[in-house]
Amino acid sequence: MDIALQAALILFTVVGVMLVLGVPISISVGLGSMLAIISIVGLNQGLIVSAQRMFIGMNSFTLLAIPFFVLAGVIMNNGGMALRLINCAKVISGRMPGSLAHTNVVANMLFGSISGSAVASAAAVGQTMGPLQEKEGYKKEFSAAVNIGSAPAGMIIPPSNTLIVYSLASGGTSIAALFIAGYLPGILWGLACMAVIFFMARKKNMPRSESVTFKQALKVFAQAIPSLMLIVIVIGGIVGGVFTATEGSAIAVIYSLLLSFIYRTVKVKDLPLIFLTATRTTVIVIFLIGVSMIMSWVMAYTNIPSLLANSLFGFTDNIIIILLIMNIVLLLIGTFLDPTPAILIFTPIFWPIAQSYGVDPVHFGIMIVFNLSIGTITPPMGPVLFVGSKVAGLKLEHVIKPLMPFFVVTVAVLLLVTFIPELSLIVPELLGLFD
Repeated sequence: MDIALQAALILFTVVGVMLVLGVPISISVGLGSMLAIISIVGLNQGLIVSAQRMFIGMNSFTLLAIPFFVLAGVIMNNGGMALRLINCAKVISGRMPGSLAHTNVVANMLFGSISGSAVASAAAVGQTMGPLQEKEGYKKEFSAAVNIGSAPAGMIIPPSNTLIVYSLASGGTSIAALFIAGYLPGILWGLACMAVIFFMARKKNMPRSESVTFKQALKVFAQAIPSLMLIVIVIGGIVGGVFTATEGSAIAVIYSLLLSFIYRTVKVKDLPLIFLTATRTTVIVIFLIGVSMIMSWVMAYTNIPSLLANSLFGFTDNIIIILLIMNIVLLLIGTFLDPTPAILIFTPIFWPIAQSYGVDPVHFGIMIVFNLSIGTITPPMGPVLFVGSKVAGLKLEHVIKPLMPFFVVTVAVLLLVTFIPELSLIVPELLGLFD
């Protein structure tokens, strides 16, 4: 048997079996990749190459942005910012039918764009909005579905750790361009969810919120401005070239920490637990990136991307069909694989194919991240689905049916993002982020 084919079989067999047995993704990918390398170059050299690839994968200045953004998100989640953003969202959503549900969507978009975490957004916003909606007569299942369906918008609206991971996996796509490109697709995600709510609210005559005076609205906006300024400072600084994404992430930590101290919602004694929570999340992500670099070496040696590309080319040379196939594969993968490892595994496979057809790397990155964000709300393993159900106090099966309309509209928006590149590229182009 050809040694490259043998290595590929070892890689996918070991990873597949270990995932079925419930072994963590990082361990499965790392062990499978290491055994594949050992089959190629021997035990001693295989261990050395594996260690080197892990070190190279994690030895990146850009990668430092992830732990800082994670820490900033944890601080915000504990810093009382969610309530201020929810109050701001109430004013924005106005007195539409089902206004509290619309508020939930807008709050998820605002909080998600600041924290960069769909799970944190679903937890923080869901804990506050759930009881309010239940008090107004909303069904718990519907409220949970609204919260779950809209939370991942924050994974696309910057700052986004998944877009940073894609930048690394694709060979250095501009993070500034990716961040700005995520705004319009992320907003479209939220608007699609609001369209579902509007239709259902009209059909079931859901309640409207009480109107607020101009003075009250002004006060609410004033209270939310310090939190919202984080987006302006960090994203504005990155896009304007004042600082890098990594430096911007450190500024986000300092700003969110100062704001939390000013609000008196975080005390010095709370910091050890906050740091520990952020560290746990960061370690998982960084380790995944390290082991994925071992897998990338194996795939490059075995020529797997080229083999898959040739298979697709043999099937069709129509870029529309190829992108459609990629989306179907990623939607299926997203049902059981977290976005970070999925990006690290499939970007090196799919990107060369897309590149050969002239697909822009920024557009392709938004497509992949948008697709895999849908996976976070998809049974059986979607983390946002689990967190949103738990926060609502419901069993998973009770949430799935009311969640389906939101799933359908987000897939529809995914198709728009995939086949209309301008939705991702127009804002970066207007800001001159392309050479």
